[in-house]
Amino acid sequence: MNINNYKTPVRVHIGFLKFFLLLFLFACNTQTHEENTSEQHEHESANTTSLSAEQMNAIGIRFSKLEKKQLTASLKANGILNVPNQNRATATALMGGVIKSILVQAGNNIHKGQTIATISNTTFVTMQEEYLSTSAKLTFAETEFKRQQELSAGNATALKNLQQAESEMKTLKARKVSLQKQLEMIGIQTASLTADNIQSVISINSPINGAVRDIMVNIGSYVEANNPIADIIDNSQLHLDLFVYEKDLSKLREGQIIHFTLTNNPGKEYDAKIYAISNTFETNSKAIAIHAMVEGNKQGLIDGMSITAIVSLEKAMLDAVPSDAIVNYQGTDYIFIIAGATNADNHQHTADAHDGHSHEAEQPKASASGETIFERIPVRKGTSDVGYTEITPLKEIPRDAQIVSKGAFFILAKMTNTGVHEH
Repeated sequence: MNINNYKTPVRVHIGFLKFFLLLFLFACNTQTHEENTSEQHEHESANTTSLSAEQMNAIGIRFSKLEKKQLTASLKANGILNVPNQNRATATALMGGVIKSILVQAGNNIHKGQTIATISNTTFVTMQEEYLSTSAKLTFAETEFKRQQELSAGNATALKNLQQAESEMKTLKARKVSLQKQLEMIGIQTASLTADNIQSVISINSPINGAVRDIMVNIGSYVEANNPIADIIDNSQLHLDLFVYEKDLSKLREGQIIHFTLTNNPGKEYDAKIYAISNTFETNSKAIAIHAMVEGNKQGLIDGMSITAIVSLEKAMLDAVPSDAIVNYQGTDYIFIIAGATNADNHQHTADAHDGHSHEAEQPKASASGETIFERIPVRKGTSDVGYTEITPLKEIPRDAQIVSKGAFFILAKMTNTGVHEH
């Protein structure tokens, strides 16, 4: 028998054996990977993630605790620039008429009494004519009354005639005064009024100093009595309304200085001094208005602008963490605390509390096969000073919770898959 005839089958059997062995190893690795992935998903949620001891050492994670720090406190708040009503005005037409001319434009600075527009109406002519006629009749009535007084004194006329003359004189005098007031209200001075200078056009004047905000009429348009012609605003008394919450109200007082910038143009800083604190809540809000007068140069400031203000407060003992412990994700600030640990048996343990007041807490030990679980806690930032930042946790945490003071950014990146991957 030729043994060479059996070489090929033996080689085939060995090849199949190797193939099945590789399949078995691959299946085992796949199962192990799935179990590890399942374990990781079990322990990780939207607000937690875990790191091995090797990863923590590579990143250089350090820990601290929530401490009381003496910081130069400041309060940040939003507000709006405002002009009080006594510094706003609307120029109106006291009587209807046709707009003959407009002498200013929106944005112009004007002074009190300056002509904004002119208006014409035949009624103006009629009123002046009646005033002059009434004045002439009153002069005659006064003369007649004096004559009737003299006749009555000599018993040369009846008392009735004297009474009629007096009644006529008083009626004409009342009518003259009424017409005089009406003409002066529309800008016609009756002291110099004669038949030769009757006016058919009157002026609409500005009631205050300020800037023209808007013109509401056109040349040739007809306006009714009391219709607005233009809006004028005086920015010299510009103030800001700052909105703070009840918990911060005790930190503010009258006379306090506020530094603020325009929300949409933060390049320049302005100052204002608090002159009043409201004692009521704003409509549909739990905020309270703080009123402050803008001081110094007001150039570039306009009624209605949104502002961001910083109020400097006294030094205070505040809950704070190292500034590097705070990370921002999608507009929300967070810190990371140790939530527990896992071991090789897939059991989760809550992190033990440690006593002590040192600035840097002892780093927890994780076994070679175990991991440390970190939880993301949303916080509201306050004042920052000497490398520390005041925080208010928006979720309750243990007072002695271990907080990641260095490496929080890498933990956030691993959690959100934005730059750090497991190797």
